Amino acid sequence: MPADRMAWWRRRSLRFRLTVTASAVLTLGLAVSAYVFVAVLGRALLTSIDDEVYQRAREVVALSDAGRLPDPVLTPDNTIIQVLGPDGRIVNATPNTDRLVPLLSPGECAAAVRAGTARVLDGRPYGIPWPLRVRVLDADGGRTVIAARSSDEVESSLGTTGRVLLLGVPLLLALLAAASWLIIGRTLRPITLLRRGAADISGTARSRRLPVPQSRDEVHALATTLNDMLGRLEEADARQRALVSDAAHELRSPLASIRLQLEVALSHPGGQDWQETAEGVMEDVLRLSRLAEDLLALARLDEGRPCRRDPVDLAALAARIAERYGIAADIASPVTVPGDELDLGRVLANLLDNAVRHASSTVSVAVWRSSGSGAGRDTAELTVTDDGPGIPPRDRERVFDRFTRLDDARSRDDGGAGLGLAIVRTTVRAHGGTVHLEDAAPGLRAVIRLPLAAPLNCR
Repeated sequence: MPADRMAWWRRRSLRFRLTVTASAVLTLGLAVSAYVFVAVLGRALLTSIDDEVYQRAREVVALSDAGRLPDPVLTPDNTIIQVLGPDGRIVNATPNTDRLVPLLSPGECAAAVRAGTARVLDGRPYGIPWPLRVRVLDADGGRTVIAARSSDEVESSLGTTGRVLLLGVPLLLALLAAASWLIIGRTLRPITLLRRGAADISGTARSRRLPVPQSRDEVHALATTLNDMLGRLEEADARQRALVSDAAHELRSPLASIRLQLEVALSHPGGQDWQETAEGVMEDVLRLSRLAEDLLALARLDEGRPCRRDPVDLAALAARIAERYGIAADIASPVTVPGDELDLGRVLANLLDNAVRHASSTVSVAVWRSSGSGAGRDTAELTVTDDGPGIPPRDRERVFDRFTRLDDARSRDDGGAGLGLAIVRTTVRAHGGTVHLEDAAPGLRAVIRLPLAAPLNCR
């Protein structure tokens, strides 16, 4: 069955399939080349015989016209010569031919003269086992010169050539197949090393890389790309492990607090203020809830799925959230950006939570359209400013890392888990924007820049 043969073929190794395919193509090419070579060689040999026969016929015609034709006619090769008189009888001939029976009848001679080309004649009736190449020319006095030569030389040459090809072509194919097997094997060796290297990498391996061949070819590019991918996977795995470790560390504190409060309450039920215990447990539960929400938000952002690109009025969104916090807002409405309104609202809420937590007295929000200079595009700019102690310049990038809290934040009971600014940066980058912290003298200012939504074509 063709399907079974295709399945068998697909199960073979790539080296085997490439070698067989290359050998088949070479076989076809050599067969066609041998056929063309033999055909061209035979045609060339026959043309050479025809030219020699014609030359001998021309010489005999010249001697006959000059009246110097000997009898018998002598030739330097085995060319057969018959000179017919006007009555069609042989008047001169070479010793190697019949002097009574002409090779061609008068009518056939006339047709051959008109054709002006050589014709093939079966030599067996004349005791010659090979076909004859015959050429006929007219001479003076009504004479006709017939020149013929056996094609045994052509047959012998072609036979020898065929035997050489029958022996040489299979040998050449075997050598080429062996060379192809070795060359393809050496070519695929780096891929084999890549496979073995990949098989050696276990799920718990660290900093493992695939072997990179020295040649600057496609396999080198593949190995480099795979190593880059392994590097990215290691980085993602490291981030994931760090996230799990930090999350477990952050979860221990509220869980330990809840456990301690409940154990104390259960140990002294009579003297326990259950209202106070419930309030303490509720506070820790809210911390756990916020941490779980932040972790879910980071997990969704880490998936790398493209966020929604709905038109969002950033100015109106900032005004609503600032009003919820009772904060003054400097809004230049409307400022429309493409994005997800819920994610952008979480960004602003996280920034306001931090600002309110650290501000001395004042927190402000501002949104406006910022004009790009030169080839830069216009952007939407959002700032959240507080008059708190601020952050030292050396720590303004570090605070965007996950579970990063400065010492003063750790000492506060209402401090977060250190995920708020990490969510802010990840979300803003997913929307194609940037975020950074700068000095507000006094205090700190968070600055977010987002690309504006493309204007609608109302024509």
